[in-house]
Amino acid sequence: MAASRKPRTAKNAETMAASQRAISISEFFTKNRHLLGFDSPAKALLTTIKEAVDNSLDACEEAGIPPELFIEIRPDNPVNLGIELSSQEIEPAKKKNGNGKTAASASTKEDRFKIIIEDNGPGIVKEQIPRIFGKLLYGSKFHSLKQSRGQQGIGISAAGMYGQLTTGQPVVVYSSIGAKAPAHRFEIQLDLKKNEPKILSGDETIWDKERGTRIEITLTGSYKRGQHSVDNYLEQTSIANPHVHLTYKNPKGETMVYANSTTELPPESVEIKPHPYGVELGILARMLQDTKSRNINAFLKDEFCKVGAKTAETILAGADIPPRKNPKRMVQDDVQRLLDSIAETKIANPPTDCLSPIGEDLVMAGLTSGMEAEFYTSVTRPAAVYRGNPFQIEVGLAYGGKLPGDELAKVMRFANRVPLLYQASACGVHKAVLSSNWKSYGLQQSKGALPTGPLVILIHMASVWVPFTSESKEAVAHYPEIIKEMRLALQEAGRQLGRHIKRRAREKDALMKQSYIQKYIPHIGEALQEILLISDEEKDEVIATLTDTLERSRKL
Repeated sequence: MAASRKPRTAKNAETMAASQRAISISEFFTKNRHLLGFDSPAKALLTTIKEAVDNSLDACEEAGIPPELFIEIRPDNPVNLGIELSSQEIEPAKKKNGNGKTAASASTKEDRFKIIIEDNGPGIVKEQIPRIFGKLLYGSKFHSLKQSRGQQGIGISAAGMYGQLTTGQPVVVYSSIGAKAPAHRFEIQLDLKKNEPKILSGDETIWDKERGTRIEITLTGSYKRGQHSVDNYLEQTSIANPHVHLTYKNPKGETMVYANSTTELPPESVEIKPHPYGVELGILARMLQDTKSRNINAFLKDEFCKVGAKTAETILAGADIPPRKNPKRMVQDDVQRLLDSIAETKIANPPTDCLSPIGEDLVMAGLTSGMEAEFYTSVTRPAAVYRGNPFQIEVGLAYGGKLPGDELAKVMRFANRVPLLYQASACGVHKAVLSSNWKSYGLQQSKGALPTGPLVILIHMASVWVPFTSESKEAVAHYPEIIKEMRLALQEAGRQLGRHIKRRAREKDALMKQSYIQKYIPHIGEALQEILLISDEEKDEVIATLTDTLERSRKL
């Protein structure tokens, strides 16, 4: 029998208003942490490492330092991880468990890990450490229009928040900015109501590194191998970042080293101003109010890239706005006319020195070091634009060799050199691969599926602002301009692959024909001996001549 419920009581406006209050950004993401990539223990483990690695690589590259990273996933309760213990460790482990079970029998899906990421970067000044690791939406890259891995100022502080929620442990940060400056050790928690850092301790310390940053986050997670694993993420990171030296220690104590194949850092990306084509009505209105320019003509030239005197004159004439009008006195109708005129004016594409693509040679080097194949190729497209944002697409293919030939092709997706492991079917990269005609390049492909064969496809998007489908940055949005550039790059690389496959097919056919001829040459010699009544010595000479001719034709 269903339980009886109290009848609904009416509330007036004053009563309802009393329950209203502001929601801090940290409170919002505490309840909606799935939006940031913390929706499962396995994914949370990967997201935490990804955010920390992204920050370390950006810091090292900005400081002009070839990155050297150490990543460790250390079991915080090894008895419950199914990890083999030595005989000396088993008894203490049983006592710690209190249940007398061995490690293997006490294995669980979710366990506590201490995540450690250490770099050789420039370090972080003491005053900034609490805000970087204990405040959501705090960073230096959100307003900067240049290529970088991090964009929103959420990731690493959200990782610390997740660790705090699941284990109650603070984020521990070591940082040193140089040999002459003292190192510092902080323990930080996030005040979820105020979105402010809570400093539990922050003192000078002795650290054996001259310069760099070390982060320790204890969290509840799940370690596994496979497509969505930390292992796969770090392997792909080394492919897209051949200048990075990675040392990785997994929970089982196994150490893997991904050595850098070059010491040359990627070209430095330069910050650019917004492009007029990428601005919207509300943003344009705000820019007009915030500008320091004294008139609208100077505003257009000062606040946007690729707007010179003639372009500004054309825009203002089309909008019927006086060049000397004060930007702060622009009304809604003026702003709308200005925006419409911008859309109708031909403006050059934004500069591309804000981008830092991997480059065709280094894409090839990454693929060569990461897999054993018989054929490699890479393509870097010229820069293009979506919503006023410049971007570049790069594609690399590896085919044959020791790659599995009876499986679907493996697709590796990257955005600003960062591997994208989740939400493949929702990603524009996936759509571009599926919509390409791989049959024309000699591969098998079912309708609506990836091609089948020993093939790895690498696609990288470099942009000042990657249009991710969510805050967790796992899939690229389906902008037509982006899909088009990806398909063009795939077609160019596919044609090179097609020529290789056809050449191999011709060689295989020729070898098969030669094997048939070699098989029947002795019979031909015997037949000629019977017809021409030649000696055995002459028959052997005929067979040798035929064999030699066949060999010379094969070499030709």
